[in-house]
Amino acid sequence: MNNSPIPPVALQLRDRVRAQRRTVATLSASQLLSGVGNGAGLAIGSLMAVELTGSNAFAGAATTAISVAGALSALPLAALAVKRGRRVALSFGYFLAALGAIGMMLAPVVQSFAMLLLGAALLGVGTAANLQARFAATDLAADATRGRDLGLVVWAITIGAVAGPNLIGPGAVLGQGLGLPPMSGPFLFSLTGMVLAIVILNIGLRPDPIDVARAWEAADGTAPAPAAPQVGRRRGSLAKGLAAVRATPGATLGISSIVVAHLVMVGVMSMTPVHLKDLATIPGHEMHGGSTDILIVVGFVISLHIAGMYALSPFIGALADRIGHPRMMLIGQGTLVAAVLVCGLGASSRAAITVGLVLLGVGWSMCTVSGSAFLAQRVERERRVLVQGVADTLMSSAGALGAAGSGVLLATLGYAGLGYLCLVFILAVAVFTQREVARLS
Repeated sequence: MNNSPIPPVALQLRDRVRAQRRTVATLSASQLLSGVGNGAGLAIGSLMAVELTGSNAFAGAATTAISVAGALSALPLAALAVKRGRRVALSFGYFLAALGAIGMMLAPVVQSFAMLLLGAALLGVGTAANLQARFAATDLAADATRGRDLGLVVWAITIGAVAGPNLIGPGAVLGQGLGLPPMSGPFLFSLTGMVLAIVILNIGLRPDPIDVARAWEAADGTAPAPAAPQVGRRRGSLAKGLAAVRATPGATLGISSIVVAHLVMVGVMSMTPVHLKDLATIPGHEMHGGSTDILIVVGFVISLHIAGMYALSPFIGALADRIGHPRMMLIGQGTLVAAVLVCGLGASSRAAITVGLVLLGVGWSMCTVSGSAFLAQRVERERRVLVQGVADTLMSSAGALGAAGSGVLLATLGYAGLGYLCLVFILAVAVFTQREVARLS
């Protein structure tokens, strides 16, 4: 019998695999539950804004608030993760999002547009936490499976995010039973999901993946040397993150793929509920069940879009690991082109809009998963969290721009014109991607 001890390297590898599995499982469960809140906010926010203001021009206001808050909170959450760990940063983000769900629930009750914006903004902090969670999956990941692990955590949000819009109907009934307006009810589910996500994170992320990664690097002797102290004014997280982006070849490529995909996705998606509602007033496209039927149709279309965003992400991540992340970015950009063309050419057809929204979600997933994995692979660990925070800040800023501008563009150019304008941005980033791939190869 061979009684020789297991080599330390083999023990460490086994421990790494076990720790990564626990981390991915915990993040996946929290994403599933928190996704309920984000899905409901995206689906109902634009309709709630129109109802409270009486104008389609404000249709993108709630989504804009979600995106702006996500942009402003991404780097502070990243800095908090560096200082206190992923568990504390993600839990704090979901706590503020839980308060946001309460605000969204109260907005129709008090008929306050300001309350709607506040609630949406706090939900946006939860969105920033969702984005950070995908990067948390890479803290302990091996290079060969980084895209797959990231994709698994992105995929986990599918059930919650798809369920969120489809809970609009039951939520409206529940809300009415409790004496709330129909649009308030779904946020009861959102609040519950956020609270449960916090509980799961505080059970499963012990020890914290960032702490584990640092301990392993110290044991291996691969931990980076401490940075030299700054002379003069201390630089903030954004300045440090941007400096790391500039110092990392290819970082701009990954970020640009993520940012433009999000700009296009948010711009088209946030105006789709309003367009579907307006379409129902055109002869031949009426829905005779009134506002409840419109909400159900909107919830169904948005849920399919969200399924496109998340359902295939593990497959997309694994395929990106195999064929190369830049190639998957290009495939995703091609899918986005197809999506906006289908939405534009089929703007008068609910079926075409549904197909276009699904393609929009799949293209977003391809660009975001491959771009995020590419970025995590390119940046050294000590700078990685801040660079990821920069990526999420720019991503959410692009979403805010898309949401804010899309309402005006819908009113002036129409739904088809909005899609065709987005086509210009996609083609521009595709050309840039091809040039960067040629330069880096």
